Amino acid sequence: MAERRKYSKKYCKYCEAKVEMIDYKDLSLLKQTLSERYKIMPKRLTGNCKKHQEMAEKAIKRARQAAFIPYIVDRKNVAVTPFELLK
Repeated sequence: MAERRKYSKKYCKYCEAKVEMIDYKDLSLLKQTLSERYKIMPKRLTGNCKKHQEMAEKAIKRARQAAFIPYIVDRKNVAVTPFELLK
């Protein structure tokens, strides 16, 4: 029989920091949920709980609407660290 791999359980970073509300203007909090191409990462990869994942999704969508975060990134000119552009 094949042995099962044992992975460590991922914990919600927002629960550990005791974050009550994720604000769309706080880009340092939203970085944890975005990929390098500004896509929203799924819950299974980030380890967020359902409550904080939904709050982060709403905040990211609002930040995109307010033009704090871009909707798409040009495929040809992908930055090494795109979050430096947000400063």
